[in-house]
Amino acid sequence: MKNKSKFPILSSPVVMGILNITPDSFYDGGRYSGKKEILNKVEEMISEGAEIIDIGGASSRPGALEVSEEEEWKRILPVIKEVRKLHSDICISIDTYHSGIAARALEHGADMINDISGGTFDNAMPAVIGKYDIPFVIMHIQGRPNKMQSDPEYNNVVDDITSFFRQQIDIFKSNGAQKLILDPGFGFGKTLDHNFSLLKELDAFVSLGYPVMAGLSRKSMINKVLKTKPEEALNGSSILNTIALLNGAKILRVHDVKEAVEAVKLVTKLKGI
Repeated sequence: MKNKSKFPILSSPVVMGILNITPDSFYDGGRYSGKKEILNKVEEMISEGAEIIDIGGASSRPGALEVSEEEEWKRILPVIKEVRKLHSDICISIDTYHSGIAARALEHGADMINDISGGTFDNAMPAVIGKYDIPFVIMHIQGRPNKMQSDPEYNNVVDDITSFFRQQIDIFKSNGAQKLILDPGFGFGKTLDHNFSLLKELDAFVSLGYPVMAGLSRKSMINKVLKTKPEEALNGSSILNTIALLNGAKILRVHDVKEAVEAVKLVTKLKGI
C-alpha cells in the first residue's frame, strides 16, 4: 500500500477546494478540461489556503447521468499524477463512490475518499477504506443523483440522517476504518426546508464524535431563497459557510477558497474570544 496520508490536523477548520474534471457539473462543468487550466486552478486554490483538493471525475448534480468507472478513472488519473508531482504535501481527495476507483487512486497518491453515497452504492467500499486506513467522507444521499430530487421525504430529516450515520459508522469501523468524516449531503435528496434544518442543527452530527464536512457552495438552497443563479451565489455561500462553522463544521467543501478561508479565520477568532 503506497498511501501515506497528508490529511490536515483539524485543530481548526480547513477548506477543501473543488476540482471537477467533468463536462456537466452544476457550476463549473467543462471549465477545467485542459491540463493548463486544471493545474492553474489547483495552484490558485492552494495559494488561497486550501488544505485539501477534491478531484471529481463524475458529476453528481441533480439529474446527472452516471458515467462508466473506466471513463471516470480516465479523467482523474492524469490529474492525480500531476497534482501529486507538483504538490507533494497537499492532501488529495477523490470524489467517487466506486471502490475500484478508490483503491487505484490511493495507490497513485491520493490521500482520502469523498463518497456521496457514504459507502452505500458499492458494498466493497468499507473493506477498501479499512485496508488503506485513510480518511473517508460518509455523505448522506437519498436516492441516486438522477432522481434524488424527486419528492424526497423523511420522518425527521435530522434524526433519519443521524441514524444513517450511526449505521455506516458501525459498518466502516467493523472493516477497520477509523478516520471517518460526516457530511449530511446538502442538496442530495433534500427539499429546501430539509437543507436549512440540517444546517440549523448541524451540531447534532458533531455530537457523534467525528469531524463534520459541509458542502454548501453555490447550491440551490441559496439560489431558491435569494433568487440567484449559481454564478451569483458567492455571497450566499459565504454566509452559509459561516453558519456551518459556527455550528461546528470542521471542513468546508467549496468552489471559492479565498472567501471560505476568510470565513474560517473570522469564526476561529470569534470562538477564541
